[in-house]
Amino acid sequence: MRFIEKIEAVDLHACGEPGRVIIGGVPDVPGSNMFEKMQFLENNLDWLRKFMLKEPRGYPASNCNVILPSTCPEADAGFVIMEQVEYPPMSGTNTICVVTALVETGMVKVVEPVTHLRLETPGGMVSASASIHCGKVTEVRFENVPCFAVYLDEEIVVPEIGKVRVDVAYGGMFYVIADAQDVGLSLHPSEGHDIARIGEMIKVAASEQLPVCHPENSEISGISISQLSGMSDQVEGRIKNAVVVSTGILDWKNPATWTGALDRSPCGTGTCAKMAVLHAKGELALGEEFPHEGPLGTVFTGRLLRETEIGEYKAVVPSLSGTAWITGFAEYVLDPEDPFPEGFTVGDIWG
Repeated sequence: MRFIEKIEAVDLHACGEPGRVIIGGVPDVPGSNMFEKMQFLENNLDWLRKFMLKEPRGYPASNCNVILPSTCPEADAGFVIMEQVEYPPMSGTNTICVVTALVETGMVKVVEPVTHLRLETPGGMVSASASIHCGKVTEVRFENVPCFAVYLDEEIVVPEIGKVRVDVAYGGMFYVIADAQDVGLSLHPSEGHDIARIGEMIKVAASEQLPVCHPENSEISGISISQLSGMSDQVEGRIKNAVVVSTGILDWKNPATWTGALDRSPCGTGTCAKMAVLHAKGELALGEEFPHEGPLGTVFTGRLLRETEIGEYKAVVPSLSGTAWITGFAEYVLDPEDPFPEGFTVGDIWG
């Protein structure tokens, strides 16, 4: 066999959202912290993200993580998150997948019934615990980076839709959050195409009209993801959400080409952003359990642990719990004559 690349990976999903974890074939990269390592990958090895996430090895809802040696002696491991169009500083579903892969493949010392881990992410250090039964991780709980609301009940103008009331909050990346009813959606999986298109249009409009920048890291700026929020039809009073992950913009002047993919899970950092908004509005107290339902009916459970401050913003530190399942082990390869070494994107997936 004549392959010029061989990447070993564990494939998982966290409550429905794919989260591939690279465990071999990628050497360590320069950087004094994980954020700098992320920047090195983005600026020098971005072929890896495209290779793993675009077709034919990936698809528009895919996510990928690279396990790297941590720069902090107190951390058990470090990882960089790769998504379709960006390298987010933090991701809840990917953290749950990474913890599950580290434990269930024996890459870290495992203690039943609970294994405690410290992970270095580009967004900062994260403490996590894995509940384990007979070698299976039954639940991952982690303490996220501080989260905060930036805009509450702001009105933006969205092409083809008109005025939409939104909140903007940081949950590990900046989210714009709109009410699904305001745009005529109920967040049923059958609405996936409309959710993805409308969610992406709201994100693009909000990113142009509502500037944001993390006060402690100026390189984390701009709204990069959208969330539509509604009420569950399964459990009375439970909040449901649908997050749209950007996959590309073919033509800025034509909203029909603004493409996104529906997050299959309840979204970890999106749940944290929503909790920050609810707390800022006085609708969610510290310590109150917050079950958050995704489009498939799966649930992540959040809780606000304490208040803090990030620059000029009042912030909260949330915890989040969920479960991931390994779906396969693979070695992804590249034939030197493959016409698509960095994969490809075709718009038909979005209708």
